Amino acid sequence: MTVTPATHSADILIVDDMPDNIRFLSSLLIEQGYRVRKAINGKMALTAIQTIQPDLILLDINLPDMNGYEVCESLKQDEQTQSIPIIFLSALNEALDKVKAFQVGGVDYITKPFQLEEILVRVKHHLTLKMLQNQLQHQNQELQTTLGELRKTQAQLLQKQKMLSLGQLASGMAHEINNSVGFISSNLNPAKQYVQDLLSLIELYQQEYPHPSDTIQAFMEEINLDFLEEDVNQLIGSMQTGTERIQAVILALRIFSRLNESEIKSVDIHEGIKSVLVLLQSRLYPENKPPIRVVETYNELPSITCYASQINQVIFNLLNNAIDAIEAARDRLQAASETPTIWITTTWENPDLVTIKIQDNGIGIPETMQPRLFDPFFTTKAVGKGTGLSLLTSYQIIVEKHQGQLICVSAPNQGAEFKIEIPLKLTTT
Repeated sequence: MTVTPATHSADILIVDDMPDNIRFLSSLLIEQGYRVRKAINGKMALTAIQTIQPDLILLDINLPDMNGYEVCESLKQDEQTQSIPIIFLSALNEALDKVKAFQVGGVDYITKPFQLEEILVRVKHHLTLKMLQNQLQHQNQELQTTLGELRKTQAQLLQKQKMLSLGQLASGMAHEINNSVGFISSNLNPAKQYVQDLLSLIELYQQEYPHPSDTIQAFMEEINLDFLEEDVNQLIGSMQTGTERIQAVILALRIFSRLNESEIKSVDIHEGIKSVLVLLQSRLYPENKPPIRVVETYNELPSITCYASQINQVIFNLLNNAIDAIEAARDRLQAASETPTIWITTTWENPDLVTIKIQDNGIGIPETMQPRLFDPFFTTKAVGKGTGLSLLTSYQIIVEKHQGQLICVSAPNQGAEFKIEIPLKLTTT
């Protein structure tokens, strides 16, 4: 661990316009093993400090160009020099002078004529405090770094466990539902044929026996045979459409999870995007609200080699967040007669990269929050509405796992755009 040099080898700057005082203090401190530099006025002192920062400053109050108080105030206003300990030197021994010295940022006050032991003890004391302060600051930085890594790891584990469970659940559900839907779908056509045969039989009976009994005539009127014949075909057609819809959702789940495929493979990005849109249909077309329009602009793309299920997860996260942002802006959009919209654009302008842009006209993200978007557990949503994991996970997948980029451009009430750049070939180590 790097720390401030030991007190006996510390760098000390003496600022005094009296040569005798400088010679005396310099000789005394050099004998103790300190490195000593000198300045005879305030401007020279500031230049010397900017060149090489000392570990301690002995600063005379009465200087010709700018007094010691002004030099100290200038140093304390600069983040780079504000932590340097300053011991004031002065023949002034009034209480007000000492109070002002501490008010402007001095750590100690030594009056002239100097007492050797007093100077050495005070210098050593403040250098030791400075060294301990630097050590504590460095350890605090290490703890903050460690805490950040722990939070990041915790977020990764939580999201990984969550997505693994979701993927396994999706795969299991897809398998079970597919079996049931397959059974229904395979029986719909025979059922439709059976119904058609029965209707044809009834039609033959009507031709052979045009005058049925009163009982049959009454029952035919009660069930409205003509309507039943017309509607039963529509019912079976609706059932067929429903099973096809369920099969499309199952296919989307399989594409989204890709649990039964190799982890790294060559995939069609558009296929993944479309599967996510299928899974989000209920959010894109909410009940009792205007639907969210999705504008898809897909340019011709090559296949990319990637962790397919993870890329799908990123697309899902970003689209889901876009929907959340639009839901939060419903009132504004309605007042402006603006259609809730998500734009999805894919391009291949760089021969080595594929770009995906997901833009919305939702609530937007304040500029002050944008630097923290990818921090663990940070969320722009209301309390209880978000975990702060989806963007972090997306960033890790795109930037760390795929050596790509994830960039956000946004402003309040102007929506947000997330741009994903993914290399065509994944470089694994």
